[in-house]
Amino acid sequence: MKKFKKFYIETTSICNLACSFCPPTHRQAQFIKIEDFRKILDDIKPHTDYIYFHVKGEPLLHPKIDQLLDISHEKGFKVNITTNGTLLPKVRHKLLGKLALRQMNFSLHSFDGHEGSTDREGYLKSVLSFVREAVASSDLIVSFRLWNLTQDNETNLQCMRNRETLEIIEQEFNLDYRIEEKVMPGSGVRLAERIYLNQDHEFEWPDLRAPEDDGKGFCHALRNQAGILVDGTVIPCCLDGEGVINLGNVYQTPFSEIVEGERANRLYDGFSRREAVEELCRKCGYRKRFGGGA
Repeated sequence: MKKFKKFYIETTSICNLACSFCPPTHRQAQFIKIEDFRKILDDIKPHTDYIYFHVKGEPLLHPKIDQLLDISHEKGFKVNITTNGTLLPKVRHKLLGKLALRQMNFSLHSFDGHEGSTDREGYLKSVLSFVREAVASSDLIVSFRLWNLTQDNETNLQCMRNRETLEIIEQEFNLDYRIEEKVMPGSGVRLAERIYLNQDHEFEWPDLRAPEDDGKGFCHALRNQAGILVDGTVIPCCLDGEGVINLGNVYQTPFSEIVEGERANRLYDGFSRREAVEELCRKCGYRKRFGGGA
């Protein structure tokens, strides 16, 4: 019985922003139904204790996100949510006090990634206000993400925009240093108890149109993570945002059978040999981060 540290359940394929770093999905726009969500949790219960409300889409858009959290707690899961945070003023009451909620990751780089963004200070104050209340009243872990660094980050416009964001955060937590002095790309810094910030280079989704490499390397797909898209499609990792590596559908076949199916085992065994057998995997730069060559 395969066990996963991370299990991604896409609760919606819809997003309220159009960020430059996140290609829009070509899949049908939909929200997961409550009865389907219950079925999925029952199906994956032997495989994981931690679920992530994310692949594509903005989880806070789901009109019944409070019910999804309640059901998760009822069935013994801890939940991580990755969000752009723009909808917090409308839904914070649906999140506060939810026992299932373990961690929230705020993609602060979405502000500059979305062309129509306005009022940086108002956006950040809203996020920080929620974090202040949530951390004080629960054991919630918070991670602020600025994943928009470039190779010439010291001199470009994005660096100046990030400084505006970081300055507001420094003031909020009464820091006596500039965050850039403490954090390195790909790593984080502790701002306060259970509150962190990490920076990294801009995220690139793997794309079948990208060039292939030699296919050597390792990945944790189907080892410590797996995912299910909102339509029930099982995927090997959180980077397969279009369901290219379609392992089966949980509304038709039990997850336990899907994850032991021929295609799933071929992918798993391939990475055991440090070899990417799927075309999408051979076009994924993240594989290089997981441990390099053969």
